[in-house]
Amino acid sequence: MNGGDEVIDEAAPAGPPPHLEWKFSQVFGERTAGEEVQEVDIISAIEFDKSGNHLATGDRGGRVVLFERTDTKDNGGSRRDLEKIDYPITRHPEFRYKTEFQSHEPEFDYLKSLEIEEKINKIRWCQAANGALFLLSTNDKTIKFWKVQEKKAKKISEMNVDHSKGLGNGNIATSSTSSSLKSYLANGGPDRSYNCGSYELSFPAGGIPSLRLPVVVASHEISLVARCRRVFAHAHDYHINSISNNSDGATFVSADDLRINLWNFEISNQSFNIVDVKPANMEDLTEVITSAEFHPTHCNTLAYSSSKGSIRLIDLRQSALCDSHAKLFEEQEIPGSRSFFTEIIASISDIKFGKDGRHILSRDYMTLKLWDINMDSGPVATFQVHEHLRPKLCDLYENDSIFDKFECCLSGDGMRVATGSYSNLFRVFGCTPGSTEAETLEASKNPMRRQVQTPSRPSRSLSSITRVVRRGAESPGVDANGNSLDFTTKLLHLAWHPSENSIACAAANSLYMYYA
Repeated sequence: MNGGDEVIDEAAPAGPPPHLEWKFSQVFGERTAGEEVQEVDIISAIEFDKSGNHLATGDRGGRVVLFERTDTKDNGGSRRDLEKIDYPITRHPEFRYKTEFQSHEPEFDYLKSLEIEEKINKIRWCQAANGALFLLSTNDKTIKFWKVQEKKAKKISEMNVDHSKGLGNGNIATSSTSSSLKSYLANGGPDRSYNCGSYELSFPAGGIPSLRLPVVVASHEISLVARCRRVFAHAHDYHINSISNNSDGATFVSADDLRINLWNFEISNQSFNIVDVKPANMEDLTEVITSAEFHPTHCNTLAYSSSKGSIRLIDLRQSALCDSHAKLFEEQEIPGSRSFFTEIIASISDIKFGKDGRHILSRDYMTLKLWDINMDSGPVATFQVHEHLRPKLCDLYENDSIFDKFECCLSGDGMRVATGSYSNLFRVFGCTPGSTEAETLEASKNPMRRQVQTPSRPSRSLSSITRVVRRGAESPGVDANGNSLDFTTKLLHLAWHPSENSIACAAANSLYMYYA
């Protein structure tokens, strides 16, 4: 500060965030050793609501199970007391079972002679209102809009008749009821008894001066009631693979292999077809729609992926039928790398927008790819998930594992991505510039037990124009830590908490939750 001169050093660019240490939080529906899992109990969909206070799962039996967060309700004191605390309260999300309901039943399409499974394909939370929760659930053909609300249980108040003479159901009246009735006896005369079926009611000889009629009264018992508000059906010839809410709160889309339909929440008997890739001759069909997702804030922007590994961004303002895309995102094929499995493993099974709407995460069989919607020349980052399985693609094709559809998710801050794998493993990657984070975790009470110490990978920069490839292990038939893989146990479904580092994932019928 000599002579009034002040030297300000330019802030150095912030480095990548430290690696997260994942810990087990909870498990629901844990299996005992050797317990056989029923097909209908296998979880097929997971979704957090926007607040992160509720979690929904769907299973192959058509049921939807809701969980609510419990650690935020007991904040440990008043707001004034909490403001005096000069240290942060470190508390990871904890959930408890809230309720469940039967969303879909098995059906039969008599026109096509096809059975329609009750399995829940997707769940999407809608805007809550008046203390009620709203969500969409879908199976292969039918979408349902559900309202879940707390209601006070009602019961019938008792009449002022004497049940002490004995009731058919074995109940005995209280002494207070009997004594109050005796005060109404006329001149101490005898009671009169009336037998009505299995109930024997006793009335005083002189009658009752005032008869208290039974009325419905509210009790303090609260029950959760799930009611189907609307059914959106008969709009898809092929299996529905995704549904997505619009940020306008009034519409949503549903997608099958060849079409994407736009619905209004208030109109269940009509939808608008906004994308149709069905050719005039089905023999000319070369690709199908695999997933569709609305932009988180722009109600006119929709992205959908295809079985050829491309993502199309469409603008609903351009035309009523959006067959022409505004942007196309695809990675150019490396010359000489084409094989029989190229198109199969290129098929995108899931896409997710980042919370900021700037990035799209896609999952194909081998990799996770992160795309910038302002750069359509290629992905800004590629994370190798199943590269070590490339030598075993023939075996995976024979047992149909190559067609497994793994989901993906992003953290709320956009700094990490996650997806599932075989042997109930899931991978977490850091996607900030210079990050080398690449964790492999197991869906069990000890998620780190399959970890071995590996040398740190060299740092790689990630900017808007550079691309990074994060690789896993290279040995066939083993995971990133050299353990043999079990292709019968697969972690297909997982979700990241919208505001905290917490992941919920499904291993068969068990729901595991982790935090960092």
